[in-house]
Amino acid sequence: MTDNNEIVHKSGEKIQIHCYKHNGKIHRIWEESTVIEENEEYLVCGNFKTKVIENDGRSHRTKEPAIIFFYKKSWFNIIAQFKEFGLFYYCNIASPYLNDEDTIKYIDYDLDLRVFPDGGYRVLDKNEYKYHKKIMNYSDELDLVINKELEKLIKMKNNNEGPFDINVVNKYLEIYNNLENSE
Repeated sequence: MTDNNEIVHKSGEKIQIHCYKHNGKIHRIWEESTVIEENEEYLVCGNFKTKVIENDGRSHRTKEPAIIFFYKKSWFNIIAQFKEFGLFYYCNIASPYLNDEDTIKYIDYDLDLRVFPDGGYRVLDKNEYKYHKKIMNYSDELDLVINKELEKLIKMKNNNEGPFDINVVNKYLEIYNNLENSE
């Protein structure tokens, strides 16, 4: 695996995304995403109609274009979903990602932030978090980090920062579309 501070992915490169749980078990795999940009802070990818394989072997394809922000130091990732009824966000509380050749990997910590086109939001999966915290023995230090990062994520959303700025996600969607159309 590569040091996360290095920039290793080039625009247009195809990668896989592997999501794990704290116990090391694979949770979900996205078979292909296109790298849009990598900088010192984050990696941005895009995908549309990509195959997603669940831990039980079931699979499906994503239904709408998505722009995904994976952070090198923050404990969350942010998926902007361009749905028919508007721009939705699905934000995972998760470890910073790691590079492993053509695959990025992270650990999902259950809590999610769902943001709706009207700006409203909801924290999801609180009971799943409590359950996994107990059975997978999340430490008190990890619990503190996870809750602080959720607060940081909500503050970003409330201030329309980063991916929550419509101009930012539209810029990356345009780049993604150009990359896909140039193939």
